[in-house]
Amino acid sequence: MVAKTDAQSEQDDNVKETPAAWEPKIIGFLCNWCTYAGADLAGSSRLKYPPNIRVVRVPCSGRINPQLILKAFERGFDGVLVSGCHPGDCHYSKGNYYARRRIMLLGRMLEYMGIERERFHFDWISAAEGQKFAEVVARFTEQVRKVGPFKGVALRQPVQDAGSKESTESP
Repeated sequence: MVAKTDAQSEQDDNVKETPAAWEPKIIGFLCNWCTYAGADLAGSSRLKYPPNIRVVRVPCSGRINPQLILKAFERGFDGVLVSGCHPGDCHYSKGNYYARRRIMLLGRMLEYMGIERERFHFDWISAAEGQKFAEVVARFTEQVRKVGPFKGVALRQPVQDAGSKESTESP
């Protein structure tokens, strides 16, 4: 094994960061009953879609906590896809309605945190929509590619409570 010099290591780092070499890392949280089955159909039908997505099967899109999505960005993913059953088709009756409500709030939170809205996508995909799954993944991958690598964000500091002990003490 040959040890690399500092100059070679720096050169390797620069190659990894060039737009031509960079590929987006996307994580997809997919409902077990619909979207995951749609992804399986896309694969068994040999439909082509980008290999950039890492799939996480969840029991229901309604069970996805927004903190899980924020954690994905914190862990270095460039994009997050969440997908579940069409409204009215949820295996757990109302799970996808809960998901839709949370996702609307999450969109605002992402904007507040300085995370581009284009890095997150929510969609309804049924078990019979393998073609749609492939199209959504391809379109979203291209969208994230245009935005570029996720550099992270400097989270805004919370406003300190006016009545807190620290704010009432004199120096």
